[in-house]
Amino acid sequence: QEQLVESGGGLVQAGDSLRLSCAASVRTFSTHVMGWFRQVPGEEREFVAQIMPLGEMKSYGDSVKGRFAISSDNAKNTVYLQMNSLKPEDTAVYYCAAGTRWRATVSSSDFGSWGQGTQVTVSS
Repeated sequence: QEQLVESGGGLVQAGDSLRLSCAASVRTFSTHVMGWFRQVPGEEREFVAQIMPLGEMKSYGDSVKGRFAISSDNAKNTVYLQMNSLKPEDTAVYYCAAGTRWRATVSSSDFGSWGQGTQVTVSS
């Protein structure tokens, strides 16, 4: 089983920035689409961002466009999620995921491997 490990979550104020990291195996990072999702208790898991293995394609969920940026570092086998202008509604557990195929319209079912999640809390 491929292992994904998220880090970087925490408690911040509205308007602040935060960067999440997801460390993956060499195999996973080089051959899979990497993505970020988030989930609030009692709600559906929401797509946040995804990136192609070489970084040539990126896409974002509508709720985070213009504020979040996904990037990757192949030397470190790590994908990042830079979150700017954070809002209280961004509060959620953020999950890193790996998928086998790029889809312009993405859902959680497109990703077969998941990390354990990291909590992001934004106070007003």
